[in-house]
Amino acid sequence: MADQSQLDSLLRSLDRASYRDYRGIKGVYDFAEFTLTIDHVQADPFASLTKVWVRVPQAIAQFPPELYQTPGRRIALEDFITRRFNQAARELSDFRGTGKSGMFAIPNPGQEILDRSTVQINDDYVEVRFGVGLPAQGRSIMGFQAVGMLCEDIPEMVASTLKYHRLNQTEIQHHVALMEDADHLRAQLPSLGLVAFIPNGAVLPRRSGADNKPLQTDSVVFQSPPSLEIELICPNQGRVKGMGIPTGITLIVGGGYHGKSTLYERSS
Repeated sequence: MADQSQLDSLLRSLDRASYRDYRGIKGVYDFAEFTLTIDHVQADPFASLTKVWVRVPQAIAQFPPELYQTPGRRIALEDFITRRFNQAARELSDFRGTGKSGMFAIPNPGQEILDRSTVQINDDYVEVRFGVGLPAQGRSIMGFQAVGMLCEDIPEMVASTLKYHRLNQTEIQHHVALMEDADHLRAQLPSLGLVAFIPNGAVLPRRSGADNKPLQTDSVVFQSPPSLEIELICPNQGRVKGMGIPTGITLIVGGGYHGKSTLYERSS
C-alpha cells in the first residue's frame, strides 16, 4: 500500500501529462488516519466522476456503538453522515479547469431518512463513497490542483465529517431518535387497524414542486379531526397525538402544493 506522500509525488509528476495517465493513480493509499481507495478513474474531464472511497477506523472516528446498534439507528446515522459529507463536498467543490474538474460529489439527500449506499458504519470503521472530478486543462492533467483535491481537501472533509467529536452531537442524537420514533410508530399501526399516522403539528405544504422542504411561511400546521385522533407512544418523544388513517379507502383532496403528496409519501 502506498501512502499520502507517494500519491502527492505521483500527481505532481503527472502535471501536464495526458489525461489518460490519471489511470496510474488507481489503488489504495494510507493517509495515517484513514485509507483512500481510488477505484475507477474517469476517461476525460467530462466523463462520470472518478470513484473513490475513504475508510476511517473506529479508533479514529469514535462513533458510540449505541448510535448504530439497531437497523433503524444505523440507517439514521449513515444518513446524517451523508448529509454532512455532502455539505462539506459542496463547500470544497470549485472550478479547477475543464469540464467537471474540481468537483466533489455525493448524492444529495432529500427530506427522507433512507438506507443509503454512500456510507457504511460498523464496529470496525466508517466508510464513505463519493466522486471526484480530477482537474485538467483541456486534456492535460493539472497535477498540482489534483494534489490539492486528493491530498488536502479530502483529509479536510474526513476530519470535519467522519470524526464524532467534530460533529454536532445533539443534532446526531435528534436525527437518530427521530428515525427510531418513526419506526416505533409504524410498528404500532397494524395492530390498531391503521395504515398511516400523521402527527399534530406536522407541516405538510412544500415550498414548491422543485423544493420538497417544508413551507416556512403562511403554512398551517396539521391538526387531526377529533373523530380520527389517536395517541401513540414513542421511545424518545413520548406521547404523540395525531390522525390515524384506517385500513380501507381514504380520499385526500386539496389545492396544489397543499401537502397531499407529502402526506402520502410521509405516511406510507
